[in-house]
Amino acid sequence: MAEDVAVPTGDARAGGSSSRAGRNLPLAIGVGLAMGAVILVSLLTVRQTWIAIVAVCAAIGIWEVFGALNRAAGIRLSRVPVLLGGQAMIWLSWPFGSEGILGALVVTVLGCFIWRMRLGAAGFVRDVGASMLVLVWIPMCMAFGAMLVVPSDGTARVLTFLVIVICSDTGGYAAGVLFGKHPMAPKVSPKKSWEGLAGSMVLGATGASLCVAFLLDSAWWYGLVLGPVLVVTAVIGDLVESLVKRDLGIKDMGQTIPGHGGLMERLDSLVTSAPVAWLLLFVFLPYAT
Repeated sequence: MAEDVAVPTGDARAGGSSSRAGRNLPLAIGVGLAMGAVILVSLLTVRQTWIAIVAVCAAIGIWEVFGALNRAAGIRLSRVPVLLGGQAMIWLSWPFGSEGILGALVVTVLGCFIWRMRLGAAGFVRDVGASMLVLVWIPMCMAFGAMLVVPSDGTARVLTFLVIVICSDTGGYAAGVLFGKHPMAPKVSPKKSWEGLAGSMVLGATGASLCVAFLLDSAWWYGLVLGPVLVVTAVIGDLVESLVKRDLGIKDMGQTIPGHGGLMERLDSLVTSAPVAWLLLFVFLPYAT
């Protein structure tokens, strides 16, 4: 979800609407706030609509990544099985939990094999492998994010998850722009810095502690574990998407959202953090239904 944080240099120019991350920052903030408002209203009214939001975002993310893989590398993916199976994983996670996700995953894998067989042997391993990557990376991980809303305190769990990842992105961006000098992963994402990671850790742990104490009504120090762990998973998600885009030679997965690029540019940190957030909140807190 985080933008690549620029390591400040002496040639930055004043003015203009683009940020050091290469985005139109005012537009990106405005679109981000609008998206946040929709999510917040849904959670505070009928919390189960969160599952529908996750399902729609997963479908768009799958479509963007499939399009990027096909355009940049000519990979022929099992679009229909992954799209349908991805929706099945997310919606079955509500009544059946992790068993529903696993069942839908197994059936979808078989569907991908059958779907790709009709095109012959050439490129079979590459194409099926890419389909499996997308299937596990996007809908399976997001299905665990959907399950966050199932317990009676599901709204608080989802908000805690979102706040931590947003704090991670915000802290990393601010600290990277203001203090970033030492690249963290120059071969993967040269604009990310260790100073930015430190900012993510501080703000992520702070946001997590406040959410655990005031939203989940539990011991605040749980946040000192939950926050840093989700910061790490969020950064991993951002770096994974950066690696995919570098491998394909593209800047964005798509152009779905003005000022942001593709929706995957917003989902990358959330996708990899969702299963870990579900697991840690399941361990830390009673799983009330």
